[in-house]
Amino acid sequence: MSTMSPLSRARSAEPYEGERSAGELLSRVTSDLQVLFRQEVELAKAEVKEEGTKAGKAAGMYGGAGFAAYMVLLFLSLAAMFGLANVMDDGWAALIIAALWAVAAAVLYQKGRAKMRTVSPKPEHTVQTLKEDAEWARHPTK
Repeated sequence: MSTMSPLSRARSAEPYEGERSAGELLSRVTSDLQVLFRQEVELAKAEVKEEGTKAGKAAGMYGGAGFAAYMVLLFLSLAAMFGLANVMDDGWAALIIAALWAVAAAVLYQKGRAKMRTVSPKPEHTVQTLKEDAEWARHPTK
């Protein structure tokens, strides 16, 4: 009696690589490529999810820093107002600080508006390459 394991008997029943048809080999390669592609997609999904989680936490920290900076500006403004209130009426001191903030807001608005006018929502390079691809598809020999 032979002492072959069930796995080795099953393998010995399969034809050798040289005996398989080209169609069978192509089918097997295609199947393996599909499995590999699916695994790569799953890996990419996992990586994107992990990086998204990190980015979300970082964005939360940026939000907290922005709020803290807002509070600093608020209390510095109050301190400046109370400091001015020692030399003039409280109402005038508050009005002066508010006017300073209005000037800062106007300057920031104008700079933002100027920058926004340079933004193009249309992806120019992508549109150009798509046009070139369409032209090539119509006339591939050019």
